[in-house]
Amino acid sequence: MYRKKLIAGNWKMNKTAADAASLVQEIVAGVGKHGEAEVVVCPPFTALESAGKALDGSLVKLGAQNMHPEGSGAFTGEISAPMLRSLFVTHVILGHSERRSLCGETDAFINRKVLAALKHQLRPILCVGETLAEREAGTTLKIVQGQLEKNLEGVAKEQAAQVVIAYEPVWAIGTGKNATAEQAQEVHAFIRGLLTKLFGEPAAQRIRILYGGSMKPANAPELLAQKDIDGGLIGGASLEARSFLDLVKAAGAA
Repeated sequence: MYRKKLIAGNWKMNKTAADAASLVQEIVAGVGKHGEAEVVVCPPFTALESAGKALDGSLVKLGAQNMHPEGSGAFTGEISAPMLRSLFVTHVILGHSERRSLCGETDAFINRKVLAALKHQLRPILCVGETLAEREAGTTLKIVQGQLEKNLEGVAKEQAAQVVIAYEPVWAIGTGKNATAEQAQEVHAFIRGLLTKLFGEPAAQRIRILYGGSMKPANAPELLAQKDIDGGLIGGASLEARSFLDLVKAAGAA
């Protein structure tokens, strides 16, 4: 099964609207008309509109970093799926480890978001992964399985291929520590097997599983060569056009 590689940039709380427009212009120019890999940029909410205008007509897609499961209402400071759709957002990151740990998001709440995103034709980039303590305790696969099963509850077999999974070993995000390609592939293969049990072989083979633990131009080729690693969810390296484009090229060549 051929799965087009996907490189998604999670800008986190960085870049003003003006900064976002200029970075996206650089990325669009670098990606050009070559669509060997799919590219998504996920600016902060305040920069979605300017980034969207800068990528209009290009192959680059627009993603958001979060959303609330309700369509509207008394949820101060929150953003809904219809609001994102009105800005031509196509993807949304859900369940990021920072949302889980810093904002106390539960698996049940993330599950509601996944279902709401799919209902509104947004592609969830669902993040799962273990902490350093959990890895050292040997519970990595148990943690990942629990998150996936709870977060994907109620997703229909026909919807499954719209979901992108991002495996992010929490201990490797912004720490300079990296999972080896073999460690990453082991978890990705486990995730693929679990998706097969949940949705069947055809759907599981279509779902892309990204690696989200400090992928950089130096380690990208080895990671992207692994059978079940279908791209990357990129943090720090997505904030500068050259390093991000190097990752897009690596994905296109993998």
